[in-house]
Amino acid sequence: MKLSRRQFIGGTAAAAAGAALFNFNLLTKSVTAADDSLEEMKTFRNVCPRNCYDTCGQISYVQNGILKKVEGDPKHGYTNGKLCLKGYTYTRRVYSPDRVKYPMKQTPRGSGNWTRISWDEAMDTIAKKILELKSRYGSTLPICFNKYSGNFGIVHYGAEGTMSSIGYTTRALGTPCWPAGIDAQTYDFGTLYSNDPEDMVNTKYLILWGQNAAWTAIHSLPFINKARERGAKLVVIDPVLTSTASKADLYIQINSSTDGALALGMARHILDNNWVDWDYARNNSVGFDEWVDYLKTNITLDWASEKTGVPQDIIKEIAREYATTKPASMWVGYGMQRHINGGQNVRIIDALGVMTGNVGKSGGGVNYGHLETWGFNYNAMVNPAPKGSKGFIGSDGKEGDRNINMNNFAHDVMAQNDPPVKMLWLACRNPGSQDPDTNAIEKMFAAMEFVVTVDSFFNKTVQMSDIVLPATTHFEDWDVMASYWHYWIGINQRAIDPLYESKSDVEIAMLLSEKMNALDPGSCTFPTSGTPEEWVAKEFNPSIHSLLGISDYQELIEGPRKAKMTPASWADGKFRTPSNKIEIHSNLAEKNGLPALPIWVEDMKAPEKYPIRLFTPHPQHGLHSQFQNLDWMMAANPEPKVEIHPVLAAKYGISEGDKVKIYNDLGSIIVKAHLTRTTSPEVIVSYEAWYKDSNFNVNYTLKATPSDMGKQATGNNGVAFHDNFVTIEKA
Repeated sequence: MKLSRRQFIGGTAAAAAGAALFNFNLLTKSVTAADDSLEEMKTFRNVCPRNCYDTCGQISYVQNGILKKVEGDPKHGYTNGKLCLKGYTYTRRVYSPDRVKYPMKQTPRGSGNWTRISWDEAMDTIAKKILELKSRYGSTLPICFNKYSGNFGIVHYGAEGTMSSIGYTTRALGTPCWPAGIDAQTYDFGTLYSNDPEDMVNTKYLILWGQNAAWTAIHSLPFINKARERGAKLVVIDPVLTSTASKADLYIQINSSTDGALALGMARHILDNNWVDWDYARNNSVGFDEWVDYLKTNITLDWASEKTGVPQDIIKEIAREYATTKPASMWVGYGMQRHINGGQNVRIIDALGVMTGNVGKSGGGVNYGHLETWGFNYNAMVNPAPKGSKGFIGSDGKEGDRNINMNNFAHDVMAQNDPPVKMLWLACRNPGSQDPDTNAIEKMFAAMEFVVTVDSFFNKTVQMSDIVLPATTHFEDWDVMASYWHYWIGINQRAIDPLYESKSDVEIAMLLSEKMNALDPGSCTFPTSGTPEEWVAKEFNPSIHSLLGISDYQELIEGPRKAKMTPASWADGKFRTPSNKIEIHSNLAEKNGLPALPIWVEDMKAPEKYPIRLFTPHPQHGLHSQFQNLDWMMAANPEPKVEIHPVLAAKYGISEGDKVKIYNDLGSIIVKAHLTRTTSPEVIVSYEAWYKDSNFNVNYTLKATPSDMGKQATGNNGVAFHDNFVTIEKA
């Protein structure tokens, strides 16, 4: 049976994966296949490098130099030979007719008038602009670099190395994804460090707090299901009835950003019934009794129920079950901390785990993420500035890069005066689609003298650039990948030669270095030699070898390896705080202007003029601005929608399928309505994504409102993405 793309990606995606993805006729016609009989199928090991919990092990199948199919790697113990929906579309991503194939120049910027240029012309144009700005201002600080999570391969930190090698530059610092939660766990435990997700099979009680694993971490579901087969109860707490919530034993639809209030209510009920693990809490933490006094004085079940919208009997039920069922685990999702009180809410949930003695236990933990397996050399990133480079003098008197806030990028770029920012270099990043206050982003780009973007597709940021440089996919390059969730590390082999004229970040850096030094000897320190595999080899060190039980990186070609770490984080009781204990009372938090204790901090209230909260979570068919633009995904999910509760829709005279204008004083979007009871009457939901040939962008209405934490560990606070208030009307 011949399957259409819509049938493939529709409800039978898993069953249809083989038939649809192996169909070479769906690949771009610009690639010519040789006779299949000329060469046997070759296999290569790859790892998905996207910003995702799962970092899936992959096997790519190549015949006559053509990537024919992609499957999961059965030797990967977490992803276990399976991919997600997005992973099975990788052949189309590689051979998409929409890929950026060659260096291109747009004249004028934003016109859509693109002209193919050679790599030599591209490097000559870029190098001369860098040197001209350096001559005009006496430094390279007018050049601003913004790179984040489009590709998390370790060698891709060569993009940062490109900037370091030309001098001190202006850098976008921070992370929009998870910084408030990182800081919360840094204050409490010393850093973020989660149990092995495979260890969830050992839990007897699991709370997913704002976590939609069915869409964002699908490979964790088999471990959750195994635990449930063994008798574990699954509780999902979320303002939206997600796919994951629909599978729970108990789903709690909480009022947005009141998660800390629910945890405090649970803590008070646990305290009142003496279900506290006093020995663990007092022996392993500081400030616990002080927090207990706060609970007694300030928290009641009446208050918690009113604040959260959760009935008291439900609060009592989950408090009793969580405290008395051993071991019990909590998984804290990233959306939950994208509020002005998000980090504080995570700290309260951490304290709940400490109170019940569930930290440091197999099947337990307050799990958020980790970076324990990321101890590579970052060789491609570390390059000295050229001799005589002038930098920014920081408050500590040291000279270096000038850091600005990634999460308020447009404002901070325009605020620089001494010297001003005149040029942007963007890699693995699409602020045109992903940053708050899109109107301000567009104005900032328009004010630049020169913009360079390295990417694989003509996304919104590329559309606002002067030059786009074609980036390789991960099947066309060597790399190594770690996960911020599971404990596995895998090698990424070059399975096919780079298509068209695409190059990796490191290859681009080497070309730029050659050109700059030809024009002005000594102006760039980036090395100009090394094969892609040699660059990967330089990322390994004895610590990584020991962690993985290998003596050479090439052993990973035989299969990914799991780090030799205990499945229960903090099992040794050695916390990385100043006191070496869990800091329920954090002097560091207090020093940074935050509450020392995990106490309630008020949530943001909706203004009278804009009474509706707009949630913009991760989509099912894409990852930020990746994947949804592919024609296969567009066939299955051709246009964005806004999910509206029928009661709210009726109030505004909106019916199923109507066009709805969503707006506030910052901007507006128009999108089709989908009526559903999965959300509440106070919240509408529209999933962030880049749709091809569409100007849809949820961030036209989003202010760059900071979350409460993030600066301690990541350099800047996060964004309160989910504290976005709007009104609606029929368009």
